Amino acid sequence: MIGDRVEVVVDTGTGAAQVYEIGATKAGRRVEVSTARGIVEVAELTRTGNPVRVGRFMQSRVIAIVEHPADETKEITARRRKTRSEQEETLL
Repeated sequence: MIGDRVEVVVDTGTGAAQVYEIGATKAGRRVEVSTARGIVEVAELTRTGNPVRVGRFMQSRVIAIVEHPADETKEITARRRKTRSEQEETLL
């Protein structure tokens, strides 16, 4: 869903941490996180499952993974308001 995003905090080895962010940029896309063989993979996928953007990080360097789901209530109310205003304009 548009608005979904995942932040990955990675230790760079210099005493500082770097933050990478991957998010769903268009409607119908989703963000998935998977871990296998010491690699953390964060991918933005289309509806059919084709990857658009992929980030791969060494599991030993990942400090945190923060998932931010999209706020569905804001999107629904925005749609309702838009539909209502369009209907009012046609009545005038």
